[in-house]
Amino acid sequence: MKIAIFVHCFFPDHFYGTETYTLQLARNLKEMGHEPVVVSAIFQGEPSKGVLVSRYEHEGIQVYCIDKNLIRHSSIRETYYQPAMRSVLKDLLSDIKPDLVHVTHLINHTAALLDVTKELGLPTVATLTDFFGFCFNNKLEASDGSLCKGPDIKRINCIACFFKADKHNHKASYLRTFTDRYPRLAAIACYYLRFMPSIGRRCAGNVLDIIDRPGILSRCYSNYRAVIAPTKFLRDAYLANGFNIPSHLIHFGTDIERVPKPERVAGAPVIFGFIGQIAPHKGVDILVDAFRRLPKGKVSLYVFGPENQDPAYMASLREKAEGYDVHFKGIFPKERMAKVFSEIDFLIIPSTWYENSPLVLLDALASHTPVIVSDVKGMTEFIEQGKNGFIFSRGDAGDLERVLKNIIADPDKSRAMSLTTEYTKTVKMMVEDVLAVYDSIRRN
Repeated sequence: MKIAIFVHCFFPDHFYGTETYTLQLARNLKEMGHEPVVVSAIFQGEPSKGVLVSRYEHEGIQVYCIDKNLIRHSSIRETYYQPAMRSVLKDLLSDIKPDLVHVTHLINHTAALLDVTKELGLPTVATLTDFFGFCFNNKLEASDGSLCKGPDIKRINCIACFFKADKHNHKASYLRTFTDRYPRLAAIACYYLRFMPSIGRRCAGNVLDIIDRPGILSRCYSNYRAVIAPTKFLRDAYLANGFNIPSHLIHFGTDIERVPKPERVAGAPVIFGFIGQIAPHKGVDILVDAFRRLPKGKVSLYVFGPENQDPAYMASLREKAEGYDVHFKGIFPKERMAKVFSEIDFLIIPSTWYENSPLVLLDALASHTPVIVSDVKGMTEFIEQGKNGFIFSRGDAGDLERVLKNIIADPDKSRAMSLTTEYTKTVKMMVEDVLAVYDSIRRN
């Protein structure tokens, strides 16, 4: 079977969770005798290839790459539904001639892809990897930083997120200040001003694009024959927002080496670790704040991640960590993941947004490394308190401090949790479940 797998970006330039899932899926499909082809893209603003569609191979997988610099979006609507992409996608699929299309992310391709696959009669399935289908910022995080359930009936909360994210929407500094400080008030004002063309003409287009977004995506998503959700929480979030598509709960798999933890020297400091993007929504500042309150000499913190992602944020973290046993260790090749986990006692994921079964969490559990997570459902459904990890209140450095102090109060008992920490699902097992979904939609 030939499968075209559409993802927003791909290796070697992009290598986070969705890209890794896509590579694992493609690699295992190929090993099982199928023919996967990845269709990726270059983000608008990244260095251009100079041609609309280029081709290359990655780990033996054929990759088509669409250069979005050459088919740019000019409105908010075109970031999620770009009619100009139809002919490009249709030509590409006519060239690939797949038996089935699997979407792991629609960004860059936009939901126009789903109209094309319907027109061509191609059965199409998706793996839901975030909240793109109904959330303006993909994170279910409101403009005030609180967690969100989805668009309200007038989309005021989505418009507020737009104002919060768009720092250059107005030239006048007083308007920028107002939208930064009061995004929801600005959203309400703009919602009603759009009915007064002489005043609201400048914001009407953006507002209408945001208001229309959930409806357009809901219509396009109805073209999916099935969707795969890696967590019950993500599946339920889509259902709660009106996406009634046949769904399958298939947890991600991981192939990390599953070996027992090495024994620690008696009295050695407990080593906590963070692995991931060093950005505000990942909560690294909350982790450092909590760590600063712990007794020196009993703990160490290893922070792994790209240090150039947000230079200002990184500088603030270094300033906070000065004088404490905090080590910023940069990034490492995927092949060293098991080695990194062997060096830490607990992984901490202090994210402030709804993480959706992050692969690093599963890697930790599979390597017998207990995990401490903030209480967001995309992670907590994998944690049994006191058996394979602990849960603390999202964004609360004080509550994280409580958990960490309990661990270092009895380090030997805490480290013994590695014996009850495991995750058995491999990537091959996951892909076998995915193939069962393929078979079911091709039969019907």
